[in-house]
Amino acid sequence: MKALRILVVEDEMTIALLVEDMLANLGHDVVGLALRFTQAINLAREAQIDFAILDVDLNGQDSCPVAELLESRGIPFVFATGYGSAGVDTAYRGRGMVIKKPFDLKDLRLAIERVAP
Repeated sequence: MKALRILVVEDEMTIALLVEDMLANLGHDVVGLALRFTQAINLAREAQIDFAILDVDLNGQDSCPVAELLESRGIPFVFATGYGSAGVDTAYRGRGMVIKKPFDLKDLRLAIERVAP
């Protein structure tokens, strides 16, 4: 698989850095870490990215508007949540793959392979 430019949207810094390390181990480039909703929207709108990993809940704000923006740009994504698909707004179930937290390197690699271009 070619190296992808990836946006990571995660409100927990420790988890964001762990995901960034996993992506580097897989040979991908993290082009942005968004810890807050506004950062996520701005990066989803402007950054040159191939793929995104979206925490479903960003300090109480739903990341679905970020997913909608990514969809409008044709950028694939996965939702990351500790609740599995039940943690994703019903309007977005089936619109992006869900990866259940905590996930490991293998889970992340498989999710990227299934969804990314």
